Amino acid sequence: MTVHVLVLGGTGEARRLATALAAQAGTAVTTSLAGAVAAPARPPGAVRVGGFGGAAGLATWLRAHRVTAVVDATHPFAATISAHAVAAAAATGTPLLAVRRPGFRRGPGDRWHRVADARAAAALVPTLGERCFLATGRGDLAVLAGLPVFCLLRAVDPPPPPLPARHHVVLGRGPFGLDDERELLAGHAIDVVVARDSGGDDAKLVAARERGVPVVLIDRPAAPPGPATVATVQEALAWLSTPR
Repeated sequence: MTVHVLVLGGTGEARRLATALAAQAGTAVTTSLAGAVAAPARPPGAVRVGGFGGAAGLATWLRAHRVTAVVDATHPFAATISAHAVAAAAATGTPLLAVRRPGFRRGPGDRWHRVADARAAAALVPTLGERCFLATGRGDLAVLAGLPVFCLLRAVDPPPPPLPARHHVVLGRGPFGLDDERELLAGHAIDVVVARDSGGDDAKLVAARERGVPVVLIDRPAAPPGPATVATVQEALAWLSTPR
């Protein structure tokens, strides 16, 4: 019997999971991407781009494509699709797994300032520095657009307005190594970094530590309750191989 796994993707974990599933006999995998970038990295297997039309639309898609399991491997800040996945899985009786990498862990020398959201970050940044690396992705740029300091932005595609009045955009696709981040912070004389607590290994936080640069770290939104949760691709594969 062929199983059909829907991977809600956009992360490295999602790509690695889809790659492993596509190599398994008797397994069909579809990766769903939000469409936030013009030319996303496409994993093996089927790929769909764009929203489903809310939880009801996702439930309809699960039924129509006979999905046997859903894996939510989206970004930790993609709260809306995660909530839709919980509702759609419950409505259709489809097993749901969430892959959530652990958050960042403070190390010796880190000068972190944790805040609840982007609005709190916007209030704090001007008290810490004058040249800011906004490493938050596109989601929080509208809230941070009023910052009165110089802001360095890095994105795969040029970000849409609104943007800070004084800004510079660097285009690039990660992951970025430590030497890349050292060069970026030094080359633009960055004295404060704003980042989301997306977890994993993050070279920009190491580079900020080395330079003694403060980091404003935005906490994750609360994950919706309900699904089983694992931290790694290996654990996800083990969960999917267990009969239900």
